[in-house]
Amino acid sequence: MAWTLVATILPLLLFYLWRKITYYRTEQYAWLPQLPPSLLWGHLSTLDKLMKTNRPNIHIDETLKAMYDSLGKPALFVVDLRPVSHPICVICDHDVAEQISKSSKLFPYSPPKSHTSRWYSDMMGPLSIVLAENEEWKSLRKQFNPGFAHKHLVTLLPCILDKTQLFLTKLDHYATTDEEFLLDELCTNLTFDIIGAVTMDIDLDAQLGEENQSAIVRLFRKLGSTYRSGHSGWKLLLPLQRKLLSRQLGVQIKERIKEKFEGQSTSQNPSRSVLALSLVETHELTPEVLDRTCDQLKTFLFAGHDTTSILLQWTFYELARTPHASRRVCVELDEIFGSDSHPTYVRNQILEHGENALQRMTYTSAVIKEILRLYPPAATARFSTPNTGLSVRLPNGEDKCLDGLMLYNCQKLIQRDHAVYGDKSDEFIPQRWLETGSIPASAWRPFERGPRNCIGQELANIEALVILACAARRYNWEKVGLGSTKRDESGAPIEKENGQYEVESELYNTLEITSKPVDGMRMRVKLAT
Repeated sequence: MAWTLVATILPLLLFYLWRKITYYRTEQYAWLPQLPPSLLWGHLSTLDKLMKTNRPNIHIDETLKAMYDSLGKPALFVVDLRPVSHPICVICDHDVAEQISKSSKLFPYSPPKSHTSRWYSDMMGPLSIVLAENEEWKSLRKQFNPGFAHKHLVTLLPCILDKTQLFLTKLDHYATTDEEFLLDELCTNLTFDIIGAVTMDIDLDAQLGEENQSAIVRLFRKLGSTYRSGHSGWKLLLPLQRKLLSRQLGVQIKERIKEKFEGQSTSQNPSRSVLALSLVETHELTPEVLDRTCDQLKTFLFAGHDTTSILLQWTFYELARTPHASRRVCVELDEIFGSDSHPTYVRNQILEHGENALQRMTYTSAVIKEILRLYPPAATARFSTPNTGLSVRLPNGEDKCLDGLMLYNCQKLIQRDHAVYGDKSDEFIPQRWLETGSIPASAWRPFERGPRNCIGQELANIEALVILACAARRYNWEKVGLGSTKRDESGAPIEKENGQYEVESELYNTLEITSKPVDGMRMRVKLAT
């Protein structure tokens, strides 16, 4: 009897499961562009195959680009990652991305962040402004806006310049010894020093060598390395390792919070650092206040150093292989600061003229904007729960409901869209930003757009302008390894029709929470003559 029952139910159960799987794989999102899915693995097997045929540790955006090209460059497409994750809707069109990120009646502060953001909670803390939603997020954003206001950031020029002098000293050393070095390390230490002063009013001493660095810097480095592609540690132990490092980092930051809290009542000059703003109207440092403040500091320390470091690395690289752009930057800096490029002189000029000098750096600003277009450091994903009713209108006028999908505005695809940037969308052309009205604002989104755009984007821009003003004319850069310049028999660089040097092999990004040069940007540098 029992066997008869099993024999009757089992085929029905198998048929039911087969119908469910068939529905989820081939019917649920059939009306959205996608590659043919595997019944068992969805698009996971396709992703794996594409990644194996690509370069080692390459960023997943490159794999998504291959899928995008295979589908004929649609405005959006679906990648089914079940059972590992929710299906992703990859947004490839700037107007559709704008609909996702903007405020609406359905989502006053734009759609909520996807669960993938929680993967980085050890780095930023579970109470981070990045992970907060709705009124909680609004309250935090309002609290910290004064610390990132333009007028306040301009007052930080002396601090930025002081930290930049240490960076230049390091480069001068490498120019003398002709050693190879990792520009990633130098830029990261520089921007760590700056963001430490901005967020906590403290010296992290990141540029003084590992033995002299603050424990905060060393722990951030170790924690970040656990997210690196091809991490050599035991994969199963990574979550535990991150928890332990995050806890140690929290202990260090909380000690600084307690010190600042005890000293703020006696301070005659109220600070606008993230730490000071976190403690406004705080009369008792409860465990809850301590945890919340610690997580905001983790967030701003991480995001504030990482983005600017990556921006600087790609900027020096692209200027090194684009001589006409480098010359134009130098000419602009000569016109603004005079022909003396010595760091002390440039420093004095910036301090004397301040904001006015930075505002005149129009071509240098265009270089920065173009770097952020080609190499956006970070991305974000949103999520629309089932039966929410989130719809977008495609360029052809069709409306598509995106409920139940993770929504990924893929900046790599949006910011290299041929329909917006033309046939030379993959080329480094800063002057495109000097032509008024030719590019829609929504097609440039390295800091994302809408109410939840990056609060620190103005700081990143000011940092980059100051550092380039000090360094762009002082050094000649030479890439080593990936991305190195191809030379002819006489040793001269081979220049292409577009004015850029040819390279031996293409340099590319890897994924380490953010998008970073895969080799740490190996360089040599010489003093310019």
